Amino acid sequence: MINLEVPAKFARLVAQAHQAAAEFFRPNSRKYDESEHTYPRELDLLAALLDGLSASGGGAGTSGVRRGSTSDSTANRNGANLRLLLGTIEMCWGDVGLLLSMPRQGLGNAAIASVANDEQLARYRGKWAAMAITEPDTGSDSAAIRTTATPDGDHYVLNGEKIFVTAGARADCVVVWATLDRSLGKSAIKSFVVDRDTPGFDLVRLEKKLGIRASDTAHFRLTNVRVHRDNLLGSPEVTTGFAGAMQTFDNTRPLVAAMAIGLARAALEETRRLLTTANIPIDYDRPPHTQPTPAADFLTMEADWESAHLLALQAAWMADNHQPNSLQASMAKSKAGRTATEITLRCLALTGALGYSETSLLEKWSRDAKILDIFEGTQQIQQLIIARRLLNKTSAQLK
Repeated sequence: MINLEVPAKFARLVAQAHQAAAEFFRPNSRKYDESEHTYPRELDLLAALLDGLSASGGGAGTSGVRRGSTSDSTANRNGANLRLLLGTIEMCWGDVGLLLSMPRQGLGNAAIASVANDEQLARYRGKWAAMAITEPDTGSDSAAIRTTATPDGDHYVLNGEKIFVTAGARADCVVVWATLDRSLGKSAIKSFVVDRDTPGFDLVRLEKKLGIRASDTAHFRLTNVRVHRDNLLGSPEVTTGFAGAMQTFDNTRPLVAAMAIGLARAALEETRRLLTTANIPIDYDRPPHTQPTPAADFLTMEADWESAHLLALQAAWMADNHQPNSLQASMAKSKAGRTATEITLRCLALTGALGYSETSLLEKWSRDAKILDIFEGTQQIQQLIIARRLLNKTSAQLK
């Protein structure tokens, strides 16, 4: 029998995360949506609190996790991946942009946790790390990265541009993806931890965005940026490059799915409240087609949300139990990203002027949702990855 309840050992985590979302995120959600590029100082206290809780093993943060081996391969484990997924869902029920603005909870932290060695883990513990992949001429195809890393003694010299770097201007360091040799393709792509004060690592601008405005999104130019070889994550061998880098996505894509799931749940709860206020009850004991159209639509959306939720739980559980989850991570991210976008827009339609007005957060959530269908791999890229996995095709065979 599958038990889909929150594991007892994570009950306190879920309660803490929900409390943080309700008391810190929701009350400040509109404020920082209207004050784009203003750093949410309220998060410093919350981040310090979560750091303390995480140190005790029960925190609600969203920093990365790493895989390992277990002595008992038959054991059923609910570990760090599931813990972070559940915490992320609750926090994004509050506000996605504010979660992405949390100190020391960046996507770069997940990259470091996924592939860093022990010395690097110790060196960057407590640091806030952003992640820089996308380039002006390289969007969804990460293998086409043009930023170069040229060996020079004990250093690498990085040159190129990176755009759409979440929390890039606020982070202590940035995990930059670059290629050692473009002629070698994917295998030469490596990730480097670059401190923000490194000479030549220049902030070009901060983007103005449709949603997640509380989070800064940066554009960087790298001009002869010297990075010590000890800052290269993973192996320097070009034969083991891209697979190690892509393992980061197996950890972070379920977390992005969790963001979408938390946001969509918030929209569903607000829509249910508004429908109930308008005397349109939702009856789970009656077939949808026998109920008012808004109620039937709500039940359909809720079923869609449940499927995305289950896919995300599966991807996190597989990572905790050391099972390859690239397929499931992409399925969860694809489904949840699309579901959040569709649910928030449909909730706007059902609630009419009440949802469209800034007196409700529904219009904001509909704007925030779209990025969750784009970053960490677009909907189309996720479907391509899923197709390759299901059909056992390589990227060269199925483009």
